[in-house]
Amino acid sequence: MFSGIVESMAQVVAIDHEQSNIHFTLTCDFVEELKIDQSVCHNGVCLTVVKLVHLPDGRLGYVVTAMKETLKRSNLGLLAVGDYVNVERSMRLNERLDGHIVQGHVDLKARCIKVKKTNGSWYYRFQYPITPKKKRLGYTAVEKGSIAINGVSLTVCEPSEKGNAGFVSVCIIPYTYENTNFKYLKKNSIVNIEFDIIGKYIVKFFNRL
Repeated sequence: MFSGIVESMAQVVAIDHEQSNIHFTLTCDFVEELKIDQSVCHNGVCLTVVKLVHLPDGRLGYVVTAMKETLKRSNLGLLAVGDYVNVERSMRLNERLDGHIVQGHVDLKARCIKVKKTNGSWYYRFQYPITPKKKRLGYTAVEKGSIAINGVSLTVCEPSEKGNAGFVSVCIIPYTYENTNFKYLKKNSIVNIEFDIIGKYIVKFFNRL
């Protein structure tokens, strides 16, 4: 369980394919605190640390594995060596929930269709596919609700639907822009979206009535 408050950015230093799985080797500023079997959120995807490794340049790295279903639903399969992902370790129950409840189970990918700097902040608009089945599962956004984009807890602005496409906008403050990989996003960038779990339960409840 995560909060959507990104701790750092991890850099991809190696990518290895094994059948339908991909092993990612990364490094970040809290890597020395990691342990085997620990859960870390990567661009909104909960992955397990399977190995700690010493990199050729002397730094410490760690390895996580993404399977076929994870790669299908997320942007992890598009990563290249040198790319940065947002990372967050799991929540402690005795701390404040500064973001919202994020499971680390990405629902779908979305495409950035607009980036605009506005009075010191940044405005992003995303488009994602919708179907009747996705709606029944609660894959929807509501005005001023919560959404996780690349693992970042954000407030929904201007949600809408048109045909088979859903749209959502978010505004990013300078701190979030500088300390997450939002600063690398541009038009047509692919991001991961996890819709609010509470909203999903509500939709499921009313669909059963």
